[in-house]
Amino acid sequence: MADIFAQALEVWEKCGRNQCKAAKELGIPRATLQGRLRSANLGLKCERDVPVVIKAEADETLQKRINDLEAALEVARRPRTRHGDGKAPKRQKGDFKRVAIPDTHGQHVDQQALKAALADIKELKPAEIVLLGDHIDCGGFLAQHHVMGYVAETRTSFEEDIAATNAFLDSVQEAAPQAAIHYIEGNHERRIERWIVTQTLRHPADSAMFKRWFGVEACLSLKKRGIRHYEQGQAYCDLRVPCTIKLGKCYFTHGHRTGKHPAAQMLKDFGSNVVFGHCHARDSHDEPSVEAGDIGAWTPGCLCQKQPMWMHTSPTRWGHGYHLQLCRSNGDFLPVNVPIIDGRSFLVPLLR
Repeated sequence: MADIFAQALEVWEKCGRNQCKAAKELGIPRATLQGRLRSANLGLKCERDVPVVIKAEADETLQKRINDLEAALEVARRPRTRHGDGKAPKRQKGDFKRVAIPDTHGQHVDQQALKAALADIKELKPAEIVLLGDHIDCGGFLAQHHVMGYVAETRTSFEEDIAATNAFLDSVQEAAPQAAIHYIEGNHERRIERWIVTQTLRHPADSAMFKRWFGVEACLSLKKRGIRHYEQGQAYCDLRVPCTIKLGKCYFTHGHRTGKHPAAQMLKDFGSNVVFGHCHARDSHDEPSVEAGDIGAWTPGCLCQKQPMWMHTSPTRWGHGYHLQLCRSNGDFLPVNVPIIDGRSFLVPLLR
């Protein structure tokens, strides 16, 4: 056995320590030659004790890094909580509760505010939960329109962002295991598809393949979780506005208004009851209508950090909270924007 190691070492020296030439002369794969050289260097019997330095090729190192990242991403995608057969549970009959959760922004979630909201959800036991979008932040290279101004912003990782959102979904499903959950994409989730289209030079087949690998549904295992997913570029419920759904007598969408009175503007846009996120500020507005009676628009705020770096020294008017609806089977509902102040909600103690 030592002879083959000595032979490998001798041929390698003869070929000027060129592994490709030595492997070709010996008629063995290069990887086999490297193994024999390593064994010779570990002190096995051979004619000469020559130190062997095996340098990893750049492409091998890169491939190993890619494999490690893919494995880590797969772990981050994996749901910790699932609904049995992967199908969303049916809504309970009679009166029930519905909760709408606004923007959490992945790794920029405010943990104290989220903890308070989840504690309420666990007590409320809602039959339906609507996720209003922007639950992945998609910063860094995905935020192509943002110019980074701080070193700390460069630490943004898509892998950590996805892991944070998966952890958020796990905690929601653990708090309300019987709830039917609807995931409405926001403008931040749309960054993924926009990046895919750009990177594939708008090639339809390649774009579709990348979307299957890195799209929201794949990264968050939404189908495995039994969570209904609504994409930004698709229309639902026979509605004209994309990524908008109707539950009972109320519309739910991510939203687009960020002005001083976003709820009044959204009510004017929709002309009907609507719950939305996006603006991060708590707001509501209601008006009487001739046909539908009183109608309103509600945005519960956000559950993300209220002072992001890109706001620099400008104080935000954002507020933490979530939206609660006490619903009847005929579609009627009582809306409540539940505020979370300094990481605390007083709703459940109030109801006791």
